[in-house]
Amino acid sequence: MIQTTPLISRADMIRCVLCADAPCDAACERMKPAALLRSVWFQNEQSAAQRLPEKNPCLVCRAPCERACVRPAEVPVRDIINRLYYQVKPECETPLPEDESRLRCDLCGIPLENPFLLSSSVVASNYDMCAKAFEAGWAGVCFKTVCTLTIHEASPRFSAVTGNDGSIIGFKNIEQLSDHSVRENMAIFRRLKENYPSKFIMASIMGKNEEEWGKLAHWCEEAGADALELNFSCPNMAEDGLGSDIGQVPELVERFTAAAKRACRIPVLAKLTPNVENMGPAAEAALRGGADGIAAINTIKSVVGVNLHTYVSSPAIRGQSAVGGYSGNAVKPIALRFIAELGKNPKLKGLHLSAMGGVETWMDALEFILLGGSTVQVTTAVMQYGYRIIDDLKAGLNLYLAEKGFAGVKEAVGLGLPTLNETTDALERNTVVFPTFHPDRCVGCGRCALSCSDGGHQAIRMDENRRPVLNGKNCVGCHLCVLVCPQKAVTPGVKRISR
Repeated sequence: MIQTTPLISRADMIRCVLCADAPCDAACERMKPAALLRSVWFQNEQSAAQRLPEKNPCLVCRAPCERACVRPAEVPVRDIINRLYYQVKPECETPLPEDESRLRCDLCGIPLENPFLLSSSVVASNYDMCAKAFEAGWAGVCFKTVCTLTIHEASPRFSAVTGNDGSIIGFKNIEQLSDHSVRENMAIFRRLKENYPSKFIMASIMGKNEEEWGKLAHWCEEAGADALELNFSCPNMAEDGLGSDIGQVPELVERFTAAAKRACRIPVLAKLTPNVENMGPAAEAALRGGADGIAAINTIKSVVGVNLHTYVSSPAIRGQSAVGGYSGNAVKPIALRFIAELGKNPKLKGLHLSAMGGVETWMDALEFILLGGSTVQVTTAVMQYGYRIIDDLKAGLNLYLAEKGFAGVKEAVGLGLPTLNETTDALERNTVVFPTFHPDRCVGCGRCALSCSDGGHQAIRMDENRRPVLNGKNCVGCHLCVLVCPQKAVTPGVKRISR
């Protein structure tokens, strides 16, 4: 069975920087360790284990890969590969699928080789980038938003919230729309469609009025776009009623959706803003306007980092900054909430839902699928790790579908919706699930006891050997201790009591 809690995690290789053209690959004559490390990073360890050579070359190797590393001897490459052989591989019950046929799906009836698309952004903003993504294995792209405006970007225009290992947790941008002319973008569409006829091209557009929405829709269809995404949600284009200002007004969503639909015959998706309390009113308005689907979420309005000396938030442009769009893995819980809202709305039944917001791994993508997304779009993870992440997105999802016995992606769509309630009122409250402590993993740090004492119910004490002891009379089963333990030495238990 696929491990939902990996036996090897990012923490085991936290010093690895996931190099491009990794030196460890050049140093190893028997395998390509860099791809295996990436698979571990992207929660695809079972696929990595099954790609290993039959015999373990690390047993008789002096680990030149570790010495060649850009951080010499800091990444335990040999140890990780040995653990793939001896911990992970024995747990693999489902062999790697022989092909990717299970990943085939569609967007409004248009065939896709897999559900993974690049979302409308800098990662899909010119011919060469889209071609490179297609060659890497992405099923399609949603091209950076086409408009008639003259775009001059600020510099710098990105900032981020990072984790302890330096990786991006949350990402802020103040980037606007495509800086190519409409004519240039139409030429790109025609060239892409000519050279990659089996790949999916969705044109994102933004107009200033009904006439312009219609013209852009028509031009994109003529140039070979397979579908349209109407950008009602860019947080960086608020002037003159553009961007997220539209997505906050259902009447405008309906009017401009109808204008685009009148001008073309290809599927039209409305991309909605999360900068609202509920997305349902705008989604229903898009449906009334004739939309064939919904795309969500776009970035969330944010302020990231204030310089304590200049008092300017990031990114700073000559002493000034601005509210911008927040994305990355940090926004995934918010994105999932909106996708679930749309997925559970009976009025939207039958609309295609293209989901996005913080996807890095195949598990992230699957969560969106389980809550109603039929396709999944990605940007920030590509900006951080490159188009190559498609390998693990496809391999991980493909293995999962095979392990569950699903014939295809569609069988997983929406499976998580029936158990998700809008409020906590419907939840059972008559039992307590105690935590379980694992002494073999515990290092005696006392974090569980500290958190329970100061943020919980004073149910844990440390004994004379610095091991946690549970007071069942005080424990309410909140599982704060499970979350804070740095060693994963506390897990949800099986023992339950009735109140």
